[in-house]
Amino acid sequence: MIQTYCDLHQRGIAKSVEVWQNKKLVGGLYGVELNDTIFCGESMFSYVSNASKIGFITFVQNSKYKLIDCQLHTNHLESLGAEPISRLEFMNYLKPQRPLNN
Repeated sequence: MIQTYCDLHQRGIAKSVEVWQNKKLVGGLYGVELNDTIFCGESMFSYVSNASKIGFITFVQNSKYKLIDCQLHTNHLESLGAEPISRLEFMNYLKPQRPLNN
């Protein structure tokens, strides 16, 4: 898994967010990007209370994504603004964007 994520990172697909405090890693998150419009979160971690939330909020505020897939609906993610969508809506996000023919 580690090698796969390292390979995906080198290809620009795997993304990570780190939260540092006093030169110490205190939290973060990571996942993969699809089509430059979707981020699929894999995991969040915190060694200091709310560190992953700070990383996630900063990430969202500076992101270009139309959808952030957090895989599971939890109270924690809902507190950050997550809401469930139907499978059909999710599948529509995955469809490649095609230019309109005039």
